[in-house]
Amino acid sequence: MDANETDEAATAPADETDGSETSTDFESSAVTRAAARELLIDLVSTPSPSGKEDAAAKVLADFFESHDREVWIDEVGNVRAPADDAVLLTSHVDTVPGEIPVRVESASDEDVDAEVATAGEDVLWGRGSVDATGPLAAMAVAAVTTGLSFVGVVGEETDSRGARHLVADREAPGAVINGEPSGVDGITLGYRGFLAGTYVATSESGHTSRPEPNAIQQATRWWSAVEDAFEPDDYEPVFEQVTAKPVSLEGGTTEDGLSVEATLEAQLRIPPSLDADSVRETAEAALEVGTVSWKEPIPPVMESPRTEIARAFRVAIRQEGGEPRLLRKTGTSDMNLYAGAWDCPMVTYGPGDSDLDHAPDERLSLADYERSIAVLERVGNMLRGEDA
Repeated sequence: MDANETDEAATAPADETDGSETSTDFESSAVTRAAARELLIDLVSTPSPSGKEDAAAKVLADFFESHDREVWIDEVGNVRAPADDAVLLTSHVDTVPGEIPVRVESASDEDVDAEVATAGEDVLWGRGSVDATGPLAAMAVAAVTTGLSFVGVVGEETDSRGARHLVADREAPGAVINGEPSGVDGITLGYRGFLAGTYVATSESGHTSRPEPNAIQQATRWWSAVEDAFEPDDYEPVFEQVTAKPVSLEGGTTEDGLSVEATLEAQLRIPPSLDADSVRETAEAALEVGTVSWKEPIPPVMESPRTEIARAFRVAIRQEGGEPRLLRKTGTSDMNLYAGAWDCPMVTYGPGDSDLDHAPDERLSLADYERSIAVLERVGNMLRGEDA
């Protein structure tokens, strides 16, 4: 949902050991490497900004149909492919707007410096390659190869309408793997919550030499007071802070010349130590003039690193030659909604560098994409009680 989310390390439990051999080659009898790459490139080549996901949803549905899986597109546009509900693999179909020419190139020095890829690896450029079409395609392939349930949801970048519909329309699965870029060795366990509001104030018009504050000044004074109320401690991690951001401010004299109006759009991020009600109360306590209308909040989430699914990821990542990293994100995702509605363990995982979310140079290592599929296959098989 958010560009340039900050990754922070989560507390790791004691390491597990396993006797499995490392195998970084992705190969599946159900989906070939070529078919996996073709799905990803087709999806990235199909524009799918929020509200216009239909064409990409059809690409995804066609992929499941071609592998003899039951699939349909529901009334809000989600791609539903139910199967073994021990694990639900899910990611979002939509992207933010923006055109980036789709192409596959060998990794440049810039990629190597940025740790996007190693020299000589193929890199896919295109809007959504990282957020979150790469994770989406990896989830789809793994769902076919493991026989697990899958949903591609819509609207994550705006109102999360797909996820909201999903939690209202079905029971909780055994576990959830939500698809967002964590890096092929990263496992995201936590996200801050989200609260958005619209402040509106009106004042009488008058000469600018008068000392009384107008509506624009009242809006900026309120926001300054909100920022002061949530001023963080210098040593407090960002994940534990309330981050308050104004995202737009409009104002001026009305057409009839009798009033001054101001509208301020605000967004606040909520750490797991707080809830939306307490954050809203603090923001409203600073209100002297005007009103604030709040949208439905998204609660924060912090999952335990000791769940069976978190352990399975740590084991699978090591089996694929990586070193697991437990992460918590300063932004927000659909996992927040799933955690608020379903009492089951969950993590967020997917290939890609989250620093490239929404960026003009968004790109994804195809080797990392393929390795993430191998990790997902191992995790899925472990959670189904099969050999990894």
